[in-house]
Amino acid sequence: MSITLASPLVLPCGAIIKNRFGKAPLTEGLADPLNRATERLARLYGRWAEGGSGVVVTGNVQVDRRYLERPGNVVIEGPQDEAALAALRAYAAAGTANRTHLWMQLNHPGRQTPRRVCEQPVAPSAVPLALPEAAFAHPRAMTADEVTDVIDRFAHAAKVAQDTGFTGVQVHAAHGYLLSQFLTPLVNQRDDEWGGSLENRARLLLSVVRAIRTGCGAAFPISVKLNSSDFQNGGFSSQDCLTVVKWLEEAGIDHLEISGGNYEEPSMMGSKNTEGDKVADSTVRREAYFLTYAEQIRKVTSLPLMVTGGFRTRAAMEEALASGVLDMIGLGRPMCVETDAPNKLLGGAEACEAWEKRIRPAKAGLGWFCLALISHGDGKDPDIDLSGEDAINRFLANEEATATALVGR
Repeated sequence: MSITLASPLVLPCGAIIKNRFGKAPLTEGLADPLNRATERLARLYGRWAEGGSGVVVTGNVQVDRRYLERPGNVVIEGPQDEAALAALRAYAAAGTANRTHLWMQLNHPGRQTPRRVCEQPVAPSAVPLALPEAAFAHPRAMTADEVTDVIDRFAHAAKVAQDTGFTGVQVHAAHGYLLSQFLTPLVNQRDDEWGGSLENRARLLLSVVRAIRTGCGAAFPISVKLNSSDFQNGGFSSQDCLTVVKWLEEAGIDHLEISGGNYEEPSMMGSKNTEGDKVADSTVRREAYFLTYAEQIRKVTSLPLMVTGGFRTRAAMEEALASGVLDMIGLGRPMCVETDAPNKLLGGAEACEAWEKRIRPAKAGLGWFCLALISHGDGKDPDIDLSGEDAINRFLANEEATATALVGR
């Protein structure tokens, strides 16, 4: 039987996804000053749930309040008071409307913690980012006890997500965040059980997955977001990724989202291929940035695969599904504006709007799309006529105000 965008997908754990669309994880910055969920998040995720995607993955929820990806992250650590739990339940209820799976993405940013929220980030080893120190402070190496504590934190946050109504979790092991840092020898220079060989470097990720499975049970969907490569000489390679994928399948995950790059080499934005070279015109025509690598990964695993980045036309999406390489189509930036893009495509629309084409300068894209999410959270439609320069200024002002409001900083 041919696979279409409307076809349901049965995960290894037995959960059924109603169609082949996945709303990719996107950072929102809509938590309150105590890093709790809010009505703004419920409103935003309600729009996405009604928009038709089979799975909606949240922006990264942090497992340690000391280390944030940005001010405004939701954090789950330690015992949750009733107000925090009630907010999470409301968030989950809104995001699971319309038979939607809502998966909480769990993360620890490690050294990619902005200086505005943390003056002393942590990493596998004391290797700083090759970025301005004014933005990211020099990290210190984690102790062995701190590494094992991270496992407990991920497992605890996953259980809270399950108990409050989220239907699954995604473990973020891509884009240069902590679990990704452990995977790469450029950042992980440890000589203990957590460093050295690939088996040791992957130990933290695999331990996190196993701890979540133990705590949440066999029927709870666990997804992992993994880099196809870091695109850095001497870093986590495409061959490393193929090996880790096989280990993840053995560990019992249900879904894999393929991406690539990090803050130093932001290939997740679509500028490079899996060898670190400029994307070829043929890849651009096929739309998905990481589809070539997904073809390689399909040869080593039967896991349901999702690729995010570049898909815009229904024809390209259907071709990717029909090829058997992919099981789900990940949509990110299009759904920052058109939260109902899946419904439109399922209804016969030929394409999603490529909103990024209207943003100048291109570096303003992050701020432009983040402001769109804030507008949805406030119950408004995004300002699609906002200029790139205005987007940069408004985004930076919002980040500074959110950081200033954080309680206990």
